[in-house]
Amino acid sequence: MKIAFVALAFSLCFAAQESGSRPRIYITDSNSWETSGGFGTSGGSGGGGFAGGARPQTAEIIKTFNQRCSEVTVTFDKSKARFIVLLDHEGGKGAIRKDTKIVVFKSGGDVVYSGSTRSVGNAVKDACAAMRNQGNAD
Repeated sequence: MKIAFVALAFSLCFAAQESGSRPRIYITDSNSWETSGGFGTSGGSGGGGFAGGARPQTAEIIKTFNQRCSEVTVTFDKSKARFIVLLDHEGGKGAIRKDTKIVVFKSGGDVVYSGSTRSVGNAVKDACAAMRNQGNAD
């Protein structure tokens, strides 16, 4: 009898979790860019080069949300999301000068949080706290 009760309680808790008690978030495609290059001279002649292009970070951002913000579920279906996250990671600068900019919107379009940090992990941590606070305010 006790085993059946424990199994029933466990299945009800699991069903409540699966039914969407965690808010869903949609992460937009990252439009991050990276550039590099330089020029130099030696013995009266010079040369150099420059390269750059898109360096999307969307998969890294999703991975970091799954690791550091377990109270949300990342979804690919924007219509089911309670929050929309836009995160851009600057490239092509020295490690100290790079910024990660993040904005969190409610599904209706209102800004919940915007900020800038040096790392993707800290940006995710700050966004997660903002979504948690927003959930408590609703």
